[in-house]
Amino acid sequence: MATTTNPFSLSLSKNSADIFSRVPNPPNSVSLRSAFVSPGSNDLSLIRGQNSVVSASRVRSVRICASSAQVMDQSVAKTDSKVPVIVDVNLGDRSYPIYIGSGLLDQPHLLQRHVHGKRVLVVTNNTVGPIYLDKVVEALTKGNPNVSVESVILPDGEKYKDMDTLMKIFDKAIESRLDRRCTFVALGGGVIGDMCGFAAASFLRGVNFIQIPTTVMAQVDSSVGGKTGINHRLGKNLIGAFYQPQCVLIDTDTLNTLPDRELASGLAEVIKYGLIRDAEFFEWQERNIQALMSRDPSALAYAIKRSCENKAEVVSLDEKEGGLRATLNLGHTFGHAIETGVGYGLWLHGEAVAAGMVMAVDLSRRLGWIDDSIVKRVHNILTQAKLPTAPAQTMTVEMFKSVMAVDKKVADGLLRLILLKGPLGNCVFTGDYDRKAVDETLRAFCKS
Repeated sequence: MATTTNPFSLSLSKNSADIFSRVPNPPNSVSLRSAFVSPGSNDLSLIRGQNSVVSASRVRSVRICASSAQVMDQSVAKTDSKVPVIVDVNLGDRSYPIYIGSGLLDQPHLLQRHVHGKRVLVVTNNTVGPIYLDKVVEALTKGNPNVSVESVILPDGEKYKDMDTLMKIFDKAIESRLDRRCTFVALGGGVIGDMCGFAAASFLRGVNFIQIPTTVMAQVDSSVGGKTGINHRLGKNLIGAFYQPQCVLIDTDTLNTLPDRELASGLAEVIKYGLIRDAEFFEWQERNIQALMSRDPSALAYAIKRSCENKAEVVSLDEKEGGLRATLNLGHTFGHAIETGVGYGLWLHGEAVAAGMVMAVDLSRRLGWIDDSIVKRVHNILTQAKLPTAPAQTMTVEMFKSVMAVDKKVADGLLRLILLKGPLGNCVFTGDYDRKAVDETLRAFCKS
């Protein structure tokens, strides 16, 4: 692995902004509380989302407005599984729906309403394509003969999330003479979604695209919010753009063919939401982790819905990661270093994030910001989810420092981290911490 010689600087800064993300304590509250600490100021400015529920649309759906925190129900409502739940990502004229439900690929109108023009390019991989490509093509064209569909099938794996593979998408689009009215469709997991989205953002300076995520990881996290991009050999996701889809269609039936390891990997992001901003959701996970691991349909549907609500709420408030959205990256700074250090694809993203969260929680405890009970609860739920609780043994302190020095959250030479602070469900995005504690955490988890 190529490394950088840039020094790893974690100096204290009184001007660093701390970004807190809190979940309201009252069980029936529907407000979203996000406190921003401005540089040089001790005043908190609260942003409250207003509760908003929109009636069912003509597609017979349950619509949830994601500008407000939803009341936490402790069980999944028994509704018609073929009727999609809709979570809205509210971004003004770039707002879009997330459809969640069973059998949604058998409802062509859901996709067709978001296709612009008559030309579609489906981007998938050689694992997902043989299973779902024909179904998606049928959904795009059924009763709609004017639409023609091209496809490009990429190799499967994180190691292919690079410029060479990205060019295969452009090659197909140009060879097919697609124009600015075309629509790209991402069919697959997070790698496909990120690359297809980046290609859509770049092709002819921007064309429409749709996300059809087929993994838990993509359904609960990467398909929502418009982060697109590819990896560089020196760091993960360093090349990309913010570019929102026309819609996200989550057909939970696609999880039936998901390998167990991929299922567990996606649950790492589900667990993350509970830790950083939704304590009640974390407590629900603790009670239902075995149901999730055994693929109970109701449990998975609820976990996906609640995760999308959390993600949509944050994105609606901070689309381009000015501060609040960065809190969604708990464990990712350590986790991305693991992925880069061991080689892309050897560890799944969620596996690396799980180990990274354990390290971030350890650091939070060393700083005196959380108590030991949270540390134990995090370790316990990740163990039950069959996720790693420590980095690869080949990772060294210097490997972590080298990769973390080029992390996207470095600003003016200062690495800012997402750490837990206070009761469960609270976190802080900050560069104002004792860097000696970081060294202690790294030494505790690395042999050298």
